[in-house]
This record gives sequence, structure tokens and C-alpha cells, in this order.
Amino acid sequence: MINSNVLVLNRSFLPIHITTLRRAFSLLYLGLARAVDQQYQTFDFKSWSELSVETGGESIGLVNRAIRVPRVILLTGFDRIPKRHVRFSRMNIYARDNNTCQYCGKTISRNQVNLDHVIPRSRGGTSTWENVVCCCFNCNRKKGGRTPEEAGMKLLSIPRRPKWTPYVNFSFSRLTYQEWKPFLYIVDASYWNVELEE
Repeated sequence: MINSNVLVLNRSFLPIHITTLRRAFSLLYLGLARAVDQQYQTFDFKSWSELSVETGGESIGLVNRAIRVPRVILLTGFDRIPKRHVRFSRMNIYARDNNTCQYCGKTISRNQVNLDHVIPRSRGGTSTWENVVCCCFNCNRKKGGRTPEEAGMKLLSIPRRPKWTPYVNFSFSRLTYQEWKPFLYIVDASYWNVELEE
């Protein structure tokens, strides 16, 4: 329970991060955050700990009492949206390509995914967002060390650096709590997808 997820909001009530319950309690106790309930009321640590556990929701035991588990916290001194760098990783390439072979269009599971260099490394191709795509085993074997044109294959889409942030691509479908929903779906998707200037 102590390592379960808590949604972190900035002072404008915009979701910016997901942390552990342990860290959320630390931030509450230090006065750096306030707990948010489903009526959008905020509470400091003392007032949150005085709320009755009997009103429903999850609780965690302390030495002398139980305390409700906050699923959403609001940072009291942070009003920015953090800039994020999308890590060039297998998982993010897989997410960018929507779990799909970029040559044949077949949906592939994570254990079947292959990464292909559009311009092979043997020909000077680099390992960058613009040159690496997901592909299935069959297409990877068919293409071999050739370019797609030489192999008679066509890319479904031109590979590009993703414009989403790691936070946006976070799979909320599996990890959301009921208390998170008002904060996740009020934000316009275009707001999160626009690339921040440095």
C-alpha cells in the first residue's frame, strides 16, 4: 500500500507527476503539499489526519490510529509544467509506433517486437528516432541489411521524434484511481501534446 500511486497536481490543479504514497505523506507532513478530496477541498497533514476513516476510502495504520490514503495531492509551491525529455528507449519506440509493425501493419506484442534501422547501420544509419521503427520478425528478416526501397517494402509512416511527454503516454487505463479521473480528463489533450520550447 505504501508504494501505491498518488497523482501530483501543480498549484493550478494540473496533473504533473505520479508518486508513491510514502512520498506523498512526506510532502504532506512537511507542508509542501495538500491532500485533495473528491470535492476539490484541500487539507494539510493535520486536518487530513483528523478526517474520519469511516467516511470511506482506503486507510493506512499509524501507531495510534488510521489515516485516510490521499490519492491526489496538490503542490503548494509549484505552478509550472515540467519540461520532459522523451527517452529513446524500446518501450517509447513501441508506444510511438502503436504496437504495430511499420512495414506490414501487423499488431505485435512486446515479446515479438524487433527494432529495425530504416537505413541499416552497416550503411551509416544511426540509432535515432528518425531511423528506428518497430517491425515483426518476418519483415525484419525480409528487409535484412537493405533499405526499404531495395527490399521492395514501404514504411506505413515516417519515423519521427514523438511530441508527447512521458507523462502523457503513461498508461492510465491500468493505474487510475477513481479520485484521479476529474483531474485527468479535464485537461485538453492538445495542451499535453504541444512541444514546449526550451
